[in-house]
Amino acid sequence: MFILSSFSDLVIVDPEDFSKRTVDALEDQINAKYANKVVYNLGLCIALYDIQRVTEGMVSHGSGSAHVTVEFRLVVFRPFKGEVLTGRISSSSHHGINVRTDFFDEIFIPDTYLFEGTTYDVKENVWVWNNDGNQFYMDKNEVIRFRVEEEAFEDQLPVPPHLLEGSREVERKPPYRIIVSSPR
Repeated sequence: MFILSSFSDLVIVDPEDFSKRTVDALEDQINAKYANKVVYNLGLCIALYDIQRVTEGMVSHGSGSAHVTVEFRLVVFRPFKGEVLTGRISSSSHHGINVRTDFFDEIFIPDTYLFEGTTYDVKENVWVWNNDGNQFYMDKNEVIRFRVEEEAFEDQLPVPPHLLEGSREVERKPPYRIIVSSPR
């Protein structure tokens, strides 16, 4: 579910952070830039794991900020195909079930990936699994287990300003979405 990924980046430490320990200032800047952000084709960055290498900082002329190249590792959420996880149902529609974990909301079970014998109750807005004469309702906030089937990364391109103006809504797809199934 979690992986360690290596990065190398130019980190800018502002003069007001010079009073902090160097490691603390670098950690703050790295977490501010990467934590809770999706890196395309990698996953959701959770937090800094460790700093492996730091170069000497170069002070910029205008702002007085120190520019430091840092090699570090981040904890990244990227479940592997076939992994079984636990989450809560956040909503249902005739297309399927949306699931969330404590830190990630973009998990979807399409209707084709639900248990055999599962039907959608339009009046209750809930999926019902009919198994051996018993009905199991998949209600909102119910804890469920699911199996990862595929993942989808969406490149987040900037939206032109003329599309943002007025009443016209621009549909934005999430940068990282996990498609899952009911575990068999």
